[in-house]
Amino acid sequence: MAAKLDEAAIGARMSELLDWQRAGDRIQKQFKLASFPGAIGFVTQVAFLAEAARHHPDIDIRYNKVTLALTTHDAGGLSDRDFDLARQIDELLG
Repeated sequence: MAAKLDEAAIGARMSELLDWQRAGDRIQKQFKLASFPGAIGFVTQVAFLAEAARHHPDIDIRYNKVTLALTTHDAGGLSDRDFDLARQIDELLG
């Protein structure tokens, strides 16, 4: 089980990410892709990362916009797993 991060650790990890926002016990980011098929392709790539990490985001798809939200439910908040997956997701788009 992943350990819930304290506020200082969350702040430090947030500073490592680009354009992710904190919303309570989760972090989230909206991605804008060129088209609906592009958005679906991106979500498919995220799905493979998430499955490999055994850590799955909440996903909302609105045409070419994809919003991802991460939290570690079994830790009761944010853990290193959320920030590690967020970094990997950002790397998909270079």
